[in-house]
Amino acid sequence: MLQHGNEAGHPAPASPAPASAPSPAGASRRRFLTAVAGTGAAVAAPALLTGCGTARAKGGNLQFWNFYGPQRSPDPAINAQSKWFTDMVGKWNATHKQQIDLVYLPQPTYLNGFKLPSAFATGEGPDIFMLSPGDFLRYYNGGVLEDLTPHMEKAAVEDFGSALDSRKVDGKVYALPMEVEPLAMFYSQDLWEKAGLSEADIPTTWAQMLDIGDKLGSRTTAGLVFETNPGYYQNFTWYPWMWQGGGDVLDERGGVAFDSKGTRQALALWQDAVRHGIAPRTVPAAGDVIGGFKGGNVGMWQQGIWNVASFKAFAPDYPYGVFRLPTPPGGDYVTALGGWSFCANAQGRNPEVAAEFCVWALGSMKDDSIDRMVDWCVRAKTDVAPRASALERGAAKGGYDAEVMRRFKDEIFPGGRAEPRYPPVVYKAISDAIQGTMLAGRGVAGEIERATRSIDAYTKSYKGASLI
Repeated sequence: MLQHGNEAGHPAPASPAPASAPSPAGASRRRFLTAVAGTGAAVAAPALLTGCGTARAKGGNLQFWNFYGPQRSPDPAINAQSKWFTDMVGKWNATHKQQIDLVYLPQPTYLNGFKLPSAFATGEGPDIFMLSPGDFLRYYNGGVLEDLTPHMEKAAVEDFGSALDSRKVDGKVYALPMEVEPLAMFYSQDLWEKAGLSEADIPTTWAQMLDIGDKLGSRTTAGLVFETNPGYYQNFTWYPWMWQGGGDVLDERGGVAFDSKGTRQALALWQDAVRHGIAPRTVPAAGDVIGGFKGGNVGMWQQGIWNVASFKAFAPDYPYGVFRLPTPPGGDYVTALGGWSFCANAQGRNPEVAAEFCVWALGSMKDDSIDRMVDWCVRAKTDVAPRASALERGAAKGGYDAEVMRRFKDEIFPGGRAEPRYPPVVYKAISDAIQGTMLAGRGVAGEIERATRSIDAYTKSYKGASLI
């Protein structure tokens, strides 16, 4: 499974404070490494990449670290994604003097390990790399993100629209999204029918969703699945439930807003689902979404559009459907939009060429660049394209003709909101509240109070780009 990340977002007003200047490039490397070593886990990593080391010596091939390729896999979807990367870099190398080496890191190492932050902390970070919104500020504030704006046409910036909102600081673009990955509810049509349900029973409210989850569940089947493992991904899947009720972590001016009705409702929803046995305490099939559904172990599972490609590869005849996340009483529909971006290392061997590559690959107005994104979003993967031109071309090529993809494009994606770019300290406070209520059974009010204190203390001393 290829996880989120990352968006086309809601426009967020810039916070008047704190200052948006990045940390000095020469900040203490030892302080960063000590903080990393003391956490014992990537999820508790420091808020800022404070020690970026010195700029790497010039010369030699640029390195592009990623978790897609080159690799070989029994999953044809992964092989197609790997080929997209190798073809892209191969075409660049055939037409440019500055060569690029594609460096593959296994996904768990890239997403949850120390290799990437440690490389930057020691001055050995890759020249080009992939970044999720949750880590954007960490790297921006650490001074390692090269400004891509000088290499982009105004028309290209406009073509991305709000998809760039969470990748900008002071109007400058520091990361280019390759995809938009909305969350939805996947469901088993076989189990649906066996429970006497029809499409008319698709839930639109939380109460209906819990009721159907209860009907679908059994000793061997989880009626409704929410993510249970702590991490940026769990937070990403939980945010929509908070947003739907009007809750948020920070208000439009950057003030702490976590203590709200919307937050209380969202924490209570997940807690009640687990407490009443509707949702499991651990994800089924060790997180294998396709295996869980095929094995009859799952009725409904909140997941992202990336799984459409996996169903097509591993279970092309399996009957499943998707629907928009239900809403609470008086709430409004919102989903979270994930997706990864290309970034250039401002302290690498050749930052200007690295930035040029990112724009050449994803952010040019040339047909090759637009078509490359189309190929990624509707052929190599199953995503919503973050550029209007690519979305239009993808639709014209039939990329969204299938029922599930049509629903994602026309029903689920509209109204979505970008994954926030909260630094690790803020993320961790939210994660602890989710885990404490959902799995430890602690009171919602107490967990919100604890998280609010932590976030408030952090924001009062925070110095860096706007958190929203």
